[in-house]
Amino acid sequence: MSDTRPQPPENRTDLRASPRGRYLLLAGAVFPLILIVGTISRLHARHALHTETLAAAIPTIAIVHPSGRTADKLVLPGRLQAWYSAPVYARTNGYLKRWYVDIGEAVQEGQLLADIDTPDVDQQLAAARATLATRTAQRDLAGITSRRWDRLNAQNAVSQQETDERRGNLAASEAMRHEAQADVQRLETISGFKHITAPFTGVVTSRATDIGALIVAGTSAAQPLFTVSDISRLRLYVSVPQAYTARIRDGLDATFTVPDYPGRQFRARLFHSADAVDPSSGTMLVQLLYDNTDNLLKPGAYAQITFTFGSAGPSSNSVRIPASSLLFRRDATTVAVVDASNHVKIVPITILTDFGTELEVTGLAPQSSLIDSPTDDIRDGDQVEPQGGTHGT
Repeated sequence: MSDTRPQPPENRTDLRASPRGRYLLLAGAVFPLILIVGTISRLHARHALHTETLAAAIPTIAIVHPSGRTADKLVLPGRLQAWYSAPVYARTNGYLKRWYVDIGEAVQEGQLLADIDTPDVDQQLAAARATLATRTAQRDLAGITSRRWDRLNAQNAVSQQETDERRGNLAASEAMRHEAQADVQRLETISGFKHITAPFTGVVTSRATDIGALIVAGTSAAQPLFTVSDISRLRLYVSVPQAYTARIRDGLDATFTVPDYPGRQFRARLFHSADAVDPSSGTMLVQLLYDNTDNLLKPGAYAQITFTFGSAGPSSNSVRIPASSLLFRRDATTVAVVDASNHVKIVPITILTDFGTELEVTGLAPQSSLIDSPTDDIRDGDQVEPQGGTHGT
């Protein structure tokens, strides 16, 4: 049977052999490839965006661990004060004539510190002494007159009334002389205050006057001329939290450090306590005594005191945590704990002692992992990402 299908004309040009045909074939092959690559790229970008969105939804947190129970040692701030410290004021008006000691100099009890020129007081004293002399002369004259009239009355030469009047004049003159004498003594005492002396043996820690300065005594604006401090012993004041007040007793030893001598410890002995808790701070003021015979420490200095109470502690199950890890909820005080799968669990705790930056609490295991500075909206079951990667307890 013969093939009856029409044959292409012999002169028709093959498209695949022509340049245009080859371009069309190449475009037809590349275009799907571009579509496939673009689709894959968009899918990959969408997946990466989804992954970043999920990662951004998981907060990154800092982990802290409870420290072991160290409640037997209590570290508190305190201040050193001189055993005695007296501001020395002027008791009379005038001008500073001269001062003899400056700050840092040791003085003995009764040693002259300064002299005040008091011309007004000196004139008043001179006038008072003159008045006393007048009153004394008047008293002597009244005494002579009274004795003379007593003799005349005994001879019935004068009346009893006149004799009694002379005796009354003598008593009045004696009283006026006593008044003048008291005024002289008062001014002599005030004049004695022109010499400023040290109230006790110690060191001059301040001088607030100079030669020629006007001295006005007895006013609310008056400033102390000197301050004398006894620094042979120092008082160390510290406020102890109420949780430890029952363990404070006289004679308890403590150690303290000061910035002046880094790494060096000093020993002090508990001298007295207030035996009362301040309601505003919840602490009790205690006073420690330090022997400063070597004159190493200075009054007014900051100190960090360490009390060691022995093996007995407030609770055998207590741990210390940073105060920044607390969560305050309506029903209880809590912390946010992270488990091995990086999920949050809200755990209630009980605060035993507040140390400021640290708290002694119960209700936590020592190996717990706490979120430091948790957000207020954190909830049970939230997933978190600890800093540094995955975390396990």
